[in-house]
Amino acid sequence: MARAQEYISLSGTGAALAELAARAHRPGRRRLIGVAGVPGAGKSTFAVALARAIGPAAVQVPMDGFHLADVELERLGRRDRKGAPDTFDAYGYASLLSRIQARPSHVVYAPGFERDLEQPIAASLPVGPEPEVVVTEGNYLLLDQPGWREARACLDEVWYVETDDEVRSQRLVERHIRFGKSPDEAAVWVQAVDSENARLVEKTRLRADLRIDLSAFQL
Repeated sequence: MARAQEYISLSGTGAALAELAARAHRPGRRRLIGVAGVPGAGKSTFAVALARAIGPAAVQVPMDGFHLADVELERLGRRDRKGAPDTFDAYGYASLLSRIQARPSHVVYAPGFERDLEQPIAASLPVGPEPEVVVTEGNYLLLDQPGWREARACLDEVWYVETDDEVRSQRLVERHIRFGKSPDEAAVWVQAVDSENARLVEKTRLRADLRIDLSAFQL
């Protein structure tokens, strides 16, 4: 019999976040916690808050560093669908998670992502042997496709965050404007690209170990 999926609503009180931090951190061993969700759901903000609640024992490694470079997306004819599952190096991401999971005695460098440039930045996030919790966030951590399955296998738990759709869409439009798109371009991108990706991601939510409603969480 399949186990019931856990579901919580996270408020701004901090008590629930502290409980999640305690759940993520098991002193004495390294754990990898994934944070999944649709575009604009609040994954990155929640991941930062979770890592902060855990403290020095935690480090954050986002999936965004595995975006394919724009020059490669142009070659593939996928520049106008940046953010779709095939526009990431999923196998590279899985390989990094496997290395981090092994907890070697040396530093493992992960790529970051520069929003101002909309480009990945190689070897910009150091993960030493000390952190006991690695928090990683991204849309496709629960996707049942090659590369993403291998990434999921490296994660101890994956938590799926969700929020009000109208708030989420407005947040995405504002983000795209902030990073260079016109209001019209931003609205079209959200409708044509982000929404399509969101529909795909929403289908994966029942695979999560925990679903978290961020509607009342102060992002």
